[in-house]
Amino acid sequence: MSKVKRLIQSYSNFISVPWRNDTAAAQRVIFCVYNETEERGIRAKKEEFELVTHQAGHEWVVFDLTDTFALWLSSQRYSESYFKKPDLLPTLLPRYLDFIKTTFETFIEENKINSNTVVALEGVGGLFGLLKVRDLVDQLAPLITGRLLVLFPGSYENNNYRLLDGYDGWNYLAVPITADKEF
Repeated sequence: MSKVKRLIQSYSNFISVPWRNDTAAAQRVIFCVYNETEERGIRAKKEEFELVTHQAGHEWVVFDLTDTFALWLSSQRYSESYFKKPDLLPTLLPRYLDFIKTTFETFIEENKINSNTVVALEGVGGLFGLLKVRDLVDQLAPLITGRLLVLFPGSYENNNYRLLDGYDGWNYLAVPITADKEF
């Protein structure tokens, strides 16, 4: 069985367990961790994550982060200046996080997200070098009363997550699901 299939199976086993309604926001976050080389396979099999979520009796929606940076930067008044001098971007990046949060809030309202919904974050790798996933999850998790599933290309070891196996890892309370970990 492929790693992607094993990851879907591990996710299926976990998402089938009845949910508690009294969990904190950080405890409602699920990280499906996979090697960054599996990104295309994960995207191709996204419908299988949806299927097992529905089989477990939950709703499913996907919030795609892939194009958010391009959309946000192109909407900036002085975007041309940032293209000419990208070293100025770090001063503007906190607004990018605000843009994602506002877009996510609109997404929640439009899709009528409830406490029985799994909201999957896709395209997290596109944040590499721009935002910390930890900061994003800290902003978005409290907005979800169901579960926030982060499709995470990177690694997890000893409670430490590393996006795209980058140097900067962090410790987070989310539930880690990997292809090698059975539930």
